[in-house]
Amino acid sequence: MENNQLFIYNTLTRKKELFVPLHAPHVGMYVCGPTVYGDGHLGHARPAITFDIVFRYLTHLGYKVRYVRNITDVGHLEHDADDGEDKIAKKARLEQLEPMEVVQYYLLRYHKAMEALNVLPPSIEPHASGHIIEQIKLVEEILKNGYAYESKGSVYFDVAKYNKDHHYGVLSGRNLDDVLNTTRELDGQDEKHNPADFALWKCAQPEHIMRWPSPWSNGFPGWHCECTAMGRKYLGEHFDIHGGGMDLVFPHHECEIAQSVASQGDDMVHYWMHNNMITVNGTKMGKSLGNFITLDEFFNGSHAMLTQAYSPMTIRFFILQAHYRSTVDFSNEALQASEKGLQRLLEAVDGLDRIKTSAASDVDVQSIRTKCHEAMNDDLNSPIVISHLFEAARIVNNVLAGNNKLSEADLKELKDTFHLFLFDILGLKEETGSSDGREAAYGKVVDMLLEQRMQAKANKDWAMSDKIRNELTALGFEIKDTKDGFEWKLNK
Repeated sequence: MENNQLFIYNTLTRKKELFVPLHAPHVGMYVCGPTVYGDGHLGHARPAITFDIVFRYLTHLGYKVRYVRNITDVGHLEHDADDGEDKIAKKARLEQLEPMEVVQYYLLRYHKAMEALNVLPPSIEPHASGHIIEQIKLVEEILKNGYAYESKGSVYFDVAKYNKDHHYGVLSGRNLDDVLNTTRELDGQDEKHNPADFALWKCAQPEHIMRWPSPWSNGFPGWHCECTAMGRKYLGEHFDIHGGGMDLVFPHHECEIAQSVASQGDDMVHYWMHNNMITVNGTKMGKSLGNFITLDEFFNGSHAMLTQAYSPMTIRFFILQAHYRSTVDFSNEALQASEKGLQRLLEAVDGLDRIKTSAASDVDVQSIRTKCHEAMNDDLNSPIVISHLFEAARIVNNVLAGNNKLSEADLKELKDTFHLFLFDILGLKEETGSSDGREAAYGKVVDMLLEQRMQAKANKDWAMSDKIRNELTALGFEIKDTKDGFEWKLNK
């Protein structure tokens, strides 16, 4: 294992902590995946890429990571509330489809977008709808321990009672004592004892399509139950990391902690990690606000806010140029700068193959790998890693320009560092489209030179004709004169 002094910021304690797995070399990580009722947008790409980096880096450090990322396909009601319509059922009704058709359609599209962004698939991708039994069992445990009550076929979590024995609000820092009992619906109108109580099981209204039998009613689980039930099933009663977007800290993750303490006596999770938001003009990008741009729209440039199409790797690089805990404000200018920056790094990687080595180096490349590791160990600071890679790119360009020298060993070290950090850990890759375009451009230049050679031959300027031919041959081009002109190929 590399020098493993990895520190990660724990939202629960509000500080950076040394990462010590519960059962090394095994690491359990649970991340909240998408609610699949529409196309994935930039806001979805951020947690996927953030935790992909965590997954890649932990794997690089030698850990065996079980990465669980769920699919929410039931129970997530509008406005994250306990009433209103299920987001998927609503979409199904509007489109006159079976809800699982909606889920399948958007899930396939989500997977396709993730693959384009080079996000590795998780080890397990459980669906909420496939774990109704586990969620019913969780609700039964909470009822048995006295932290929930039944009301009209639904089951609610008793926040006031829980707050007396434990503290509801440990993650978000909210103090519920002020909120509790201050707002009260008119008697008899509300099923809840308290407005802050949240649903563990909902009795389905007659028009509700997605329903399952339970001891209390035909209904469906509350949105918060799924992660607690599936996290426990696949990672055990205690696991290392639970991640997701910052918008999930309250209520979703706060409720998860309450559910796990109420059912088993303590929190399941050791480190809570949250990525920050993508903003548009300072406002969160999200489906509910309607200011989002889907990933497909980015890839094909079809949204009115976009001045061009941006490739998946440009998007990935754009997200990694900010630390995962800071906001990223979307603009075309920022994306164009990312496009140029990534191009610069990839050209440096290509340039490595053209370097002629010297007996000794006059630049220090040994420290770059160490500095990149240090940045990753400091709460996965990808922008600092990228700045060190730009430094490495500058060295490559200086050596190619003849201003600096590199030994054989140092060249290998540079290659290894680039491959490890740019490709394996940051998960960037050469995009086929960009290199195809470059190949075509190079081809045009060769054609132009050979046209000039034909012109020189026509003018009987043999010296020029030979010079062009010899120089192209020296670069590895094979040139054949034909009756119609010429043919060439590159012998790589």
